[in-house]
Amino acid sequence: MSFQQDPIFIAAVLCLGVYFAIWLTRFSWGRTVGTPIWAILICAVFANVGLIPSAMEGSPVYDGVFQYVAPLGIFIALLEVDLKSLKNAGIPLLLMFAIGTVGTVVGVMVSWFLVKPEAAIGELAGAVAGMYTGTYIGGSINFNAVALSYGVNEQGALFAATTVVDNLIGTPWIIATLILPKYLQKLFPRKKLKSAESGEKIPQVEAISMSSLASIFALGLMAMIISKVVQVYFPAIPEIITLTTLALILAQFPSVQQLQGKHTLGFFMIILFLAVIGTLCDIGALSGVEELAGTLMLFVGLLVLIHGLFVFGIGSLLKMDWDVIAVASQANVGGNTTAIAAAESLNRPDLLIPGVLVGSLGNALGTYIGFLVAGGLS
Repeated sequence: MSFQQDPIFIAAVLCLGVYFAIWLTRFSWGRTVGTPIWAILICAVFANVGLIPSAMEGSPVYDGVFQYVAPLGIFIALLEVDLKSLKNAGIPLLLMFAIGTVGTVVGVMVSWFLVKPEAAIGELAGAVAGMYTGTYIGGSINFNAVALSYGVNEQGALFAATTVVDNLIGTPWIIATLILPKYLQKLFPRKKLKSAESGEKIPQVEAISMSSLASIFALGLMAMIISKVVQVYFPAIPEIITLTTLALILAQFPSVQQLQGKHTLGFFMIILFLAVIGTLCDIGALSGVEELAGTLMLFVGLLVLIHGLFVFGIGSLLKMDWDVIAVASQANVGGNTTAIAAAESLNRPDLLIPGVLVGSLGNALGTYIGFLVAGGLS
């Protein structure tokens, strides 16, 4: 095994990427881009120049980040949030999430009739459309659920191409939604939600103690175990729902509120997850399937463009807070974790809980709507 495949080396490079992403925000131009975007871009470069493998190639490190680090990061990040934000920000974000969901379905249908992907993909074109519907409503869970049901995962070249294109198009949109609110607010000022005026800010420098560190990890790991047990007995309840619920309950206890380092730990894990997402933007993986990749890029690019025009266009007509629109779109396209990253990057702690909750709703709805689209177009 070459050193580039060594899990320790991969973990070290990912952490180095996160370090540079944070370091770049010391400069004014770097702060404009933001830590989450830098982490994605830096690790995308690392993967494409061959310094580390793409997450498409697999590694215990990547598996560990997806299965353990990201859920734990969500749990820890939510330990510092006040439930009052749900009352103030929940309904507007839910509304924009619903509009974004409709925008995704409209985008799939328009792309289907304009691009005509069945010519390049064949009989599985409807299933692929359902996969993209699911993933841009809820996330990768829905993408894989539809793929497994229709056997797309058994078609190596097709499944690899659909996955890489998903990340090559989805990741830039995630980046765009982190940048757009700042400029749209300057060009078309919108009144922010009342919850944003509370004065609460996400801490930039935070102390931490060993007792707090032990407590935070103990709570997080026990919550993950409880979430797994609940899903065994109640399979219809996703682990992330239980995990989120436990975090919300615990966050209301003064003893948990006093724990130091929740933001630092939670946000680091989320940024590490985004760094791995960056490695999925593997351009080389499309070699040999250029025609198929071109069709998929056009299909998904148009889909996401229509979703964006839909959610930002209608949100603009409703004079909605630009940050709310961005987090809602993130919850659609990237899921829970990127919704939290968007709230963090936009310095909107009031959108953390609503973002995770609508992201969970997307996980619940995405598979059903994905199957409906796949069945209708097959």
